[in-house]
Amino acid sequence: MSLIKFIIRRIIVMIPVLFGVLTITFILSRMMPGDPITARLAAAGLHNPSVDQLNQLKRQLGLLDPIIVQYFRYLGDLFTGNWGVSVSIVRNQPVWDLVMTRFPITIDLTVFSIIIASYLGTKAGVVSAVHRNKTPDTIVRGLALIGVALPVFFLGMILQYTLGYQLGWFEPVGFLSAEYEMPERITGFIIFDSLISGEWYLIGDYIWHMFLPVFCLSFLMLASITRQTRSSMLEVMEQDFVRTARAKGCKEKTVIHSHTLRNALIPTVTVIGLSIAGLLGGAVLTETTFAINGMGSLFIDAILQTDYWVIDALVFLITIIFITANLITDVIYAMLDPRIRYT
Repeated sequence: MSLIKFIIRRIIVMIPVLFGVLTITFILSRMMPGDPITARLAAAGLHNPSVDQLNQLKRQLGLLDPIIVQYFRYLGDLFTGNWGVSVSIVRNQPVWDLVMTRFPITIDLTVFSIIIASYLGTKAGVVSAVHRNKTPDTIVRGLALIGVALPVFFLGMILQYTLGYQLGWFEPVGFLSAEYEMPERITGFIIFDSLISGEWYLIGDYIWHMFLPVFCLSFLMLASITRQTRSSMLEVMEQDFVRTARAKGCKEKTVIHSHTLRNALIPTVTVIGLSIAGLLGGAVLTETTFAINGMGSLFIDAILQTDYWVIDALVFLITIIFITANLITDVIYAMLDPRIRYT
């Protein structure tokens, strides 16, 4: 089967998964305690609204329609990009604009964490496997065990207190200093917008602020990648083709990186692909801990203020990212191992 046919087939298989997630989200969001109308009126200073006021707003938002009508309208709006307006977080602001304002920051946080964790985790796993049961292996496994066991919010608070407040090496909260203003919005990504607008000094300040949350997220992901890489390397190093490569006189560096590592990377790629969802989930707690106005903190606000439309849009976006990451992971398999065929 060709690559194009394989991708099309996988997309078709993922459609029921997407609809299943959206259906569960719709049901659970409508079962949440409270409602967005009460939250909206309370934000406007009306803590004891009349029944007529409640019904009027519900009618405007379509909440008095039959639940099946609301469900199909909800699906249609999501897939056509009509995500509605926020009713309680930022009143009357389009949800699309609200999400796209926060989304680039979370993407930066996630992408930086993936790159750092993937590179360092793979290197650490190789070192641990090559020096099996020796001092480097013990140190790497100890750090990996700490990373797996440590909750993301707890590690974040430790980094925030020690490296931020006590030592002052990094900024403990936010993503830009108070004296700086956001660059002109062009792409939504601060680094790119700063480069385009010529405000290069914002890049350094932004990285300085993002160091602790990126380190926090990448350390937890790095632990899983390290453990998986070590396990895969040890298994592959016992294979006959590795012993043959050594017997032919290949340098040990060539044996490890050209023969062993490439064959050991397939399980690691799986861990990296599946960790994307974990990073997006960890971003919720990390952004809350470091007071970063990203998609994670927006999710918390949407839940606390029962803003259905923001919750629906965020779940839809995260689901699309997750299933796309899984598709890309499957395609990478065949790039790493020619024995894998698209079936």
